[in-house]
Amino acid sequence: MQCVLATISIMFILLFLNYFVYTTIIASLGATTFIVFTMPKTHSAKGKNILGGYTLGIIFGIIFHLLSIFLIEIIETINLNTLYMITGALSVGATMFVMTITNTEHPPAVGMALSLILTPWDFKTLFFVYLCIILMIIVKKSLENYLIDLQ
Repeated sequence: MQCVLATISIMFILLFLNYFVYTTIIASLGATTFIVFTMPKTHSAKGKNILGGYTLGIIFGIIFHLLSIFLIEIIETINLNTLYMITGALSVGATMFVMTITNTEHPPAVGMALSLILTPWDFKTLFFVYLCIILMIIVKKSLENYLIDLQ
């Protein structure tokens, strides 16, 4: 039954994010779906970790996305691929560091930080990401007594 819930969740995500075509963002949410519905008792499946992790991933993804835009404007000779590699790595490192010190570790959210560097996005998509994670947290919380770790 938990795998059916995961399938329905990711189908919902795919149906709506398909309009935006942000594949790396979808992959991040797919990984969260796996954790929530197959390992619901683990540390990274806690609601505060999912919400906190994605909040940090999105914040650092936006910061380093804006930094890359700024650097492109002032350093005309910089190679875009190199710039995205550097800012992508910095977004991952910063997200991991702050997740660790705030005890909100959720690995897929680190992928979200990176995806905001590598994939075009808009704020409507980020709103939808929050909606998806909040819905997953609500479903998990309401079924908490019935979900088991499937490992």
